[in-house]
Amino acid sequence: MGILSGLGNMGLGKFENTELFEKESEKEKKHSGTAKVMTELDFLFDKSYTCPVCDEEFKVRTIKVGKAKLLGTDTDLRPKYEKIDPLKYDVIVCPNCGYAAISRYYKSITPPQAKLIKENISKNFKNFHEKMEYTYDDAIERYQLALANAVVKRARASEKAYICLKMAWLVRGKMETYELESPDYDEVMEQMQQDEAELLKNAMEGFVAARQTENFPLCGMDEMTVDYLIAVIATKFEKYEIASKMISGILISPNANARMKDKARDLKHEILMALKQKKE
Repeated sequence: MGILSGLGNMGLGKFENTELFEKESEKEKKHSGTAKVMTELDFLFDKSYTCPVCDEEFKVRTIKVGKAKLLGTDTDLRPKYEKIDPLKYDVIVCPNCGYAAISRYYKSITPPQAKLIKENISKNFKNFHEKMEYTYDDAIERYQLALANAVVKRARASEKAYICLKMAWLVRGKMETYELESPDYDEVMEQMQQDEAELLKNAMEGFVAARQTENFPLCGMDEMTVDYLIAVIATKFEKYEIASKMISGILISPNANARMKDKARDLKHEILMALKQKKE
């Protein structure tokens, strides 16, 4: 007796031997085991912008929303994704005048700032063409241009700190993917480690200054997140007094959620262990 045999009593006997689930066709079977391997280009598309400095229209490579899969974050909140590093595509550069900024700040420019860009960046800028995808070196160059623009337009400390932080993350990404067999591996790694450290120190100093002179959120981050970030970077450079002050503020704050307080406690334990080792 079939599981649908009773349907005959209701005049629906033609359904008694119906297959509940369609079987894969031979064509589907052939392709089911050969799924397409995603490349970086599969995550990208061209997005149009109008430059707020020179009014030129142009396109830049941009990550498709929801396409990249988040794998996790480093202790300093650097996001890590599968098959692509979206950080490489977060700076928008006008190929005509050289105005560059992180996407969050690209449209936020005043007329006096635009004038400063024209006088100090655009006059000497050499046009360049967009690439289909960016290497880490391409991305770092774009961030350098964004940082130069931020300095010229007298951007807030938080914006400059944010650019430095993201550049440090990019350098780390490059280190993680640099070919071990490269003949200059040791030399390049040493330089990149120095670059990352310098960028992180500048990011920390910028965020410390910003939290004293600017209103939250800073770069989309609330006060607890910024304080935790400062604490993590300060710990890295053994500036334990700064780190401990930030951690204490998080632990007693009613605005910090349980997850943030747990992360702060873990960092506090790390500092205590480091201080203990230094005494031994």
